[in-house]
Amino acid sequence: MTAYAVMKPTKLGLEESQEQIHKIRITLSSKQFKNLKKGRDLVRGAKDKCLKVKGPVRKSTKVLHITSRKSPCGEGLEYAKWKFERWV
Repeated sequence: MTAYAVMKPTKLGLEESQEQIHKIRITLSSKQFKNLKKGRDLVRGAKDKCLKVKGPVRKSTKVLHITSRKSPCGEGLEYAKWKFERWV
């Protein structure tokens, strides 16, 4: 079974111009906040070209715990704690 779309005839001179819209999402993540500021330069460049821009939006900070040693002598658990800043 096939379906066909019915197109309505348009009058000459009244055709709508259809511009193609591109949507881009860039996710930046880094351990240092200064590196994420470079994403603002991308937004400024897009706004200078009069493009429609949203953002940057801050996402939650990802905390990564890495267990390095478990010892039976009573020192317990030692781990490294890394924080990653993320922006969309």
